[in-house]
Amino acid sequence: MKANMTDLLCRLTGTPSVSGSEDKTATLLTDYLNATSKVRAERIGNNVIARKESYVAGFPTVLLCSHHDTVAPAAGYTRDPFVPVIEKDAEGRTRLYGLGSNDAGGAVVSMIHAFCDLEDLPFNLLLILAAGEETSAPEGIASVLPNFPGISCAIVGEPTGLQAAVGEKGLLVLDGYTTGHSGHAARNDGVNALYAALDDIAILRDFRFKKVSRVMGPVHLQVTQIKAGEQHNVIPAACHYVVDIRTTDAYSNKQIVEMLGKAVSGQLVPRNLANKASMTPLGHPLLDAVNKTGLRTYISPTTSDWMRLPCPAIKLGPGDSLRSHVPNEFIYVSELQQGAEIYKKVLSLLKL
Repeated sequence: MKANMTDLLCRLTGTPSVSGSEDKTATLLTDYLNATSKVRAERIGNNVIARKESYVAGFPTVLLCSHHDTVAPAAGYTRDPFVPVIEKDAEGRTRLYGLGSNDAGGAVVSMIHAFCDLEDLPFNLLLILAAGEETSAPEGIASVLPNFPGISCAIVGEPTGLQAAVGEKGLLVLDGYTTGHSGHAARNDGVNALYAALDDIAILRDFRFKKVSRVMGPVHLQVTQIKAGEQHNVIPAACHYVVDIRTTDAYSNKQIVEMLGKAVSGQLVPRNLANKASMTPLGHPLLDAVNKTGLRTYISPTTSDWMRLPCPAIKLGPGDSLRSHVPNEFIYVSELQQGAEIYKKVLSLLKL
């Protein structure tokens, strides 16, 4: 099994699949699954969907989902990101280098093998390997889920260090705008939109959300970009800045936008209100299975397709989030088999 997983991951990382251009990896995965006995795979766009021939209508359904798209290669690569390389590090551990090897090729490969190996479960397994996760594309998993109503719960495959994320913070991005009037800098006339933005940014910097999530902690807010003016001698009439907010279950995204909008003098425009925080319900059978497995649990600061699921879920997979979206991305080969075994153990202990 280990050799098969390593070979499949090499083929995946050697096939470019930057978000929006996943056709070749979708074909690769569909063909691989259809060549496996007792599995039927199909595509919806560049999303790959697989079920067992033993799929029983009326049984509960557990979703295994991950994604096969990648971000574009980060600056600073010293290797070809699309040429998989296997080599040992200074500690003698075998690494597989390549774009998407860690995020989320490792989870994809481990999930496939757990999905194919497991039989005689008291529920159906549905495997979705999505496109467009990195860009929250509407053609991704959101376009597939309406075809499969009634999913009981899900495991989202992402690099979590084989710890179980029982919640993840949401993401809310705001575009901030302030306006003024142009004038000549030497005459000190006009109304400086940049100064107005700085006043609003100071308010946002010091803003404190009163409610703190018992599990997720506080909402985190950072201003990350700003742009104003084109010439050194012209007072800017407009300024644009960007606010990155990591949300919790204490507030809805709409509530946060309304609260901040009342606090500043300029305009705050949300890019998307759908990227909500997620939490596994207390007492859910998924948590029971995780606890019986002995996995450590945590709250993930990063988002995933979990936010798009209509059912309870956990996030779990091989690899380390710190290796994602960085030059010379890699995963340890040993993590692939560990991931497959952990998936199988959790699913075997799951009682719906």
